[in-house]
Amino acid sequence: MIHLPASVRVYLCTSPCDMRRSFDGLHALVTGAMQMDAFAGHLFVFANRRKDRVKILYWDRDGFAVWAKRLEEGTYAMPFEEGDQARREITAQELGALLSGIDLSVAKRRKRYERKSAEAA
Repeated sequence: MIHLPASVRVYLCTSPCDMRRSFDGLHALVTGAMQMDAFAGHLFVFANRRKDRVKILYWDRDGFAVWAKRLEEGTYAMPFEEGDQARREITAQELGALLSGIDLSVAKRRKRYERKSAEAA
């Protein structure tokens, strides 16, 4: 299970990423394709076309960090259709489930209280 502060958000890049990209290339995708501030401290998740590799870029107070994982068998079930939007926000719990091999498109979330944000009001 991944435990992150409530202020940290998780964003999936919905277009396939060349896994040869590292810090600067992923940062360029965050600012260019996803149109977000990479220095905000959020997690930015990228997958390759085959969906057997994932990289996560995040700002760690004094520099960028990249976490990477390659599956030996199987694929990640990314919860989006390619090209429908530049990014998709998921929860830290959904990220943990995704990395554990759970298909979020068929998982059913039970009803929970969710406070409306000030932006939505």
